[in-house]
Amino acid sequence: MKNRYSVILGNLGNTCDRFLPSGYKEVVPKLEMIHQAAAIPGIEGIELVGTWDITEANAGEIDGWLNDAGLACVSIIPDLFSQRRWGLGSLSAKSAETRRAALEECRSVARIARQIGCPLINLWLGQDGYDYPLTADYRSQRAYLAENIHLIASEFPEIRFALEYKPKEPRNFSFQARAADTLLMAKETGLANVGVCIDVGHAFMAGENVAESAVLLQHHGEKLFHMHFNDNYRSWDDDMIVGSVHWVEYVELLHWLRETGYAGWYSMDQYPYREDGAAAVRESVAFLQNVEALLTETRQSELRDLIAAGDATATTRYARRTFLAKL
Repeated sequence: MKNRYSVILGNLGNTCDRFLPSGYKEVVPKLEMIHQAAAIPGIEGIELVGTWDITEANAGEIDGWLNDAGLACVSIIPDLFSQRRWGLGSLSAKSAETRRAALEECRSVARIARQIGCPLINLWLGQDGYDYPLTADYRSQRAYLAENIHLIASEFPEIRFALEYKPKEPRNFSFQARAADTLLMAKETGLANVGVCIDVGHAFMAGENVAESAVLLQHHGEKLFHMHFNDNYRSWDDDMIVGSVHWVEYVELLHWLRETGYAGWYSMDQYPYREDGAAAVRESVAFLQNVEALLTETRQSELRDLIAAGDATATTRYARRTFLAKL
């Protein structure tokens, strides 16, 4: 089965950080970013961020633009992280009023998804965590989080909800920090439409072997719902061009995604501060397509044999001779 590639629309726009809050580039109109995405070879889908890109007021217009460009909306990400009101958490906040507001934000995004036929809501709960000892109620706040995820997912059973984990940032500790604890919460809901999103850079930060995390999620009821692709040096969420730092890990990851039957989107989630956004996404997709093309059925079989043997010398020799000569 051919992989399907998408991109978060904001990858193609202005990017800012705490040192340059005005951003490193000019603001690009949404329609222009959509056209840029459609021009990238291999891109067939778009992820949107609620309130940033799409609202209930403009959903029809944005949907029309995507249709005209031949792009599917593959996911919408509720903005539960970039507004002041979520500074102390959203779905897990100690304030009942804040939790209710976060639920309403999720309901709004789910209504949009239902309206335009988007199949997935990606929940990255970046502000849901804590910074200091003796400040978080791990029992009650985790319970709030599980309860509210269950509530919103049960209200929209036709939509899949992917929980995207990250060990830290913007909080020093995130409640959904690793593949295993996020899987546990997804399973705790008891709902078939709740699963997990692996952001490769977040998994690197968490010290994970990403391929192992993917296998874990697929083993427990095919709970890997979505993938975000980027790269980093493991110490921070640098959101770099895919394959610019790691490549063997990506070969292994794509091998196991195929082995475990992952059928979701391969979505680019980068933050090209100073690089041309479209060019950075183009390189990321091209890298993944190259690895995809190299993983023929014959090579998949050879990798199975190498994994079964477990000989690191033989594996390293094979990777050098097979992939470095081609990439």
